[in-house]
Amino acid sequence: MDTTTHKSPRTALITGIGGQDGSYLSEFLLDKGYRVVGTVPDDDPVNIDRIRHLLDRVEIVQDDLLGQDRLEKIFRDHRPDEVYNFAANSVLAASFQQPILATMVLAMGVTRILEAIRKITPEARLFQASSSEIFGKPAEVPQSEMTPFHPRNPYGVSKVYGHLMAMTYRENYNLYACSGILYNHESPRRSPEFVTRKITLAAAKIRLGLAKELRLGNLDARRDWGFAGDYVRAMWLMLQQPHPDDYVLATGETHSVRELCEEAFSHLGLDYREYVVQETVSFRPPETGQLVGNPAKARRVLGWKSEMYFRDLVRMMVDADLEAIRTAGSA
Repeated sequence: MDTTTHKSPRTALITGIGGQDGSYLSEFLLDKGYRVVGTVPDDDPVNIDRIRHLLDRVEIVQDDLLGQDRLEKIFRDHRPDEVYNFAANSVLAASFQQPILATMVLAMGVTRILEAIRKITPEARLFQASSSEIFGKPAEVPQSEMTPFHPRNPYGVSKVYGHLMAMTYRENYNLYACSGILYNHESPRRSPEFVTRKITLAAAKIRLGLAKELRLGNLDARRDWGFAGDYVRAMWLMLQQPHPDDYVLATGETHSVRELCEEAFSHLGLDYREYVVQETVSFRPPETGQLVGNPAKARRVLGWKSEMYFRDLVRMMVDADLEAIRTAGSA
């Protein structure tokens, strides 16, 4: 497998570049000498905090994947060699609140990208960000690339559509389209709506005397949590293979929300039991099953594995939140 960087600059188009994955992938690709073009949605064009330090090195265009003509113009103007599709609101509750919008972006948006590639840049390679939510109520534990789909929310249903559409274009048009079935991957750049960041941010605020408690739902819910910086490397590796394929990207182990609380608070010398209040109203219906991925194929074919341990990930996030709050306070 040749994973060396091409001598001539390659162009990568990243939809949803302002998100957690888009920011880490941008750094990764820029270090490899890529030209990086990224899209941000029309309704939130200034959501670039995560890539503010890269604005002099990346090209930003506005697009929300809701219209074909403008998307095709982006492909004609920039002629991408690789396309990474992250455009989505990955907060599951939002997909219940706006199921039609979620479907338009997550499902139809993938189709629009595939059509643009087919018509304009058929040699381009696509990474589609799929999700463990396509399994929802899993038929087996752990899940592999062969596990049947059983999504339990509009987000997961839309991700199944995008996953299957990428496969359809790969098989019918011979496009290089891959789906990475992404399990939960976190970082200091994770949005505060996600439970990992919600916990680390609250722990930092409580330690600094800026908050007194944290209210959470099901403390026994378990997830397969990895580090986003590790996962973007796997995404790139997927597009360097001789043939396109789909891969589960996961750590292969789970931890509970309770463990996350214990790790975050104890890192700051606190006992989470004194500050965390469990409330049943926050339970998310219907709760997904035990989602834990089997990354054996990614290890075997890509030579990839998640490298950051759970404890180190949580501590890194707590330290980052602590520093950010202190910096904001001094400013």
